[in-house]
Amino acid sequence: QEQLVESGGGLVQAGKSLRLSCTTSRRHVRNYGMGWYRQAPGKERDVVAVVTTGGTTYYADAVKDRFTISKDNAKNTLNLQMNNLKPEDTAVYYCAATLRYGSDIADYTHLGTYAYWGQGTQVTVSS
Repeated sequence: QEQLVESGGGLVQAGKSLRLSCTTSRRHVRNYGMGWYRQAPGKERDVVAVVTTGGTTYYADAVKDRFTISKDNAKNTLNLQMNNLKPEDTAVYYCAATLRYGSDIADYTHLGTYAYWGQGTQVTVSS
């Protein structure tokens, strides 16, 4: 069974940066379409950013130009660089992975696409 483990969350002030990482235990990250999702208290889990096996990326409008998703194949990690953080970015962030192939990047934005999930890491941004 694949296991995803996130790290890098924490408490930061607005305007600062954080870098989240996610590692896989069985298959290498290059084999997966992967994404970052987040869930704030009382809200649904929403897509933040995704990256396909081919390297195509998608970002939610709320994080465009501030967040960057990337795979580090040498370290077998999925990263999320978050800059200029805002209080509304406060949430539990989840890493997700899928072996399913999508014909369109939009296929990777749906929760149901992903078979594997991490346990989540808390990101809190203070104003």
